[in-house]
Amino acid sequence: MAELARIGPNAILQHLPVLDAAIGERLRGALLYRAGVAEPPPDAGMLPEDEVARLHHAVRLFLPDRAPEIQRAAGQATGDYILAHRIPKPAQRLIRALPAWAGARLLSTAIAKHAWTFAGSGAFRVVSHRPLIFEIARNPLAQGPSSTPICHWHRAVFAQLFGALVWPDVVVTEYDCAATGAKACRFLIAPSAQSMTSI
Repeated sequence: MAELARIGPNAILQHLPVLDAAIGERLRGALLYRAGVAEPPPDAGMLPEDEVARLHHAVRLFLPDRAPEIQRAAGQATGDYILAHRIPKPAQRLIRALPAWAGARLLSTAIAKHAWTFAGSGAFRVVSHRPLIFEIARNPLAQGPSSTPICHWHRAVFAQLFGALVWPDVVVTEYDCAATGAKACRFLIAPSAQSMTSI
């Protein structure tokens, strides 16, 4: 039997305090119940992909007006966790010291090596470096249908990492999303002055 795909626990854990602040702990518990997701412990290891996907979908389904804000905040917190606990400080100093294009390439390489932690069974690749474009094909967290891109959590994680280490004015734009019927989710990552002219 093939091993089930898994995603890092922060994809759920960082949602919990954001949801508590937005709707209260009781309603957050009800939302997890409706999603069929048990609250993971703080030291949880990798979680089954389908549980993560159900929570992300439930946030969008039951809190449609607030979901982008909630998932952006959870993504920012996930990025902060990665910076604090997963990217060694010497590596962070090196990335900051490099020219932006070289720092972006180095950080992108590291992200690609660990893509299984946020893409699960999806296929991540760096489409191009200049401009910097990421792709997640078969993104398990992009459950549609939707008329607009929905990967606010992924966008915020990328923005937090690149904003801290490469471009303080970074803008991450999801210009294709599987939830809208596109073949894959695609993200343009660029400083604000280039964000609308790079595609």
